[in-house]
Amino acid sequence: MGKKTDAYDAELEQLQLAVVKTQAWTIEHGLRVVVVLEGRDTAGKDGAIKRLTEYMSPRQTRVVALPKPSDRETSQWYFQRYVPHLPAAGETVIFNRSWYNRAGVEPVMGYCTPEQYAQFLTDAPRFERMLTDDGIILIKFWLDISRKEQAKRLKERRVDPLKRFKLSSLDAEAEARFDAYSDARDRMLDETDRAFAPWTIIATDDKKTARVNLIRHILKVLDHCGEEIAAPDPDIVLDADKAKSRLAR
Repeated sequence: MGKKTDAYDAELEQLQLAVVKTQAWTIEHGLRVVVVLEGRDTAGKDGAIKRLTEYMSPRQTRVVALPKPSDRETSQWYFQRYVPHLPAAGETVIFNRSWYNRAGVEPVMGYCTPEQYAQFLTDAPRFERMLTDDGIILIKFWLDISRKEQAKRLKERRVDPLKRFKLSSLDAEAEARFDAYSDARDRMLDETDRAFAPWTIIATDDKKTARVNLIRHILKVLDHCGEEIAAPDPDIVLDADKAKSRLAR
């Protein structure tokens, strides 16, 4: 275990250095980067973001995790409350859950109508096409976790006082509606995976392996760190089509 941890720490440090160099390049060239992290509860979004952003520029990096929309926001164009958070030149914005709430939590929990859900699945690729046509680099991740591993992590949340702020009223629903979330995920991937805004699936049952491979993929997409970085593990990082037979059910 000690050697495995040492190897992880060494690679993570190397990757974080590459992230710093890559971000310096994106800032210098005024690039705009958006990273979307979606996935089931406990899939590891917070941990991955923490390691990714640990040494990134605090002025040019923002993590966006929006609360439940207000009454006023629910009356707006659905994408409207996300637009103000999009990056300006040289900025990287990471969405810890995003507009894809309407493709997962909302339809499964009944927070939107079937018509709103269907409209979103039509509109999301149009919205993302506008972003990418304007030059935004959009990287979308779905963090996948098995039913067994999710149950284990949810149990740990309930007994670990240090994980108090991770507890949610929806935790029990995450387990009870596992199959419904699987169906919503599959439809989301089918209808919103596009060449200009593809989904990348990360298998997250092993948190540390997932983190380093997620960072590897970002570095591969941006492709300007000047370092010899290992390619993402094809057993951990998959495109949407290749992942279909392997996604958690």
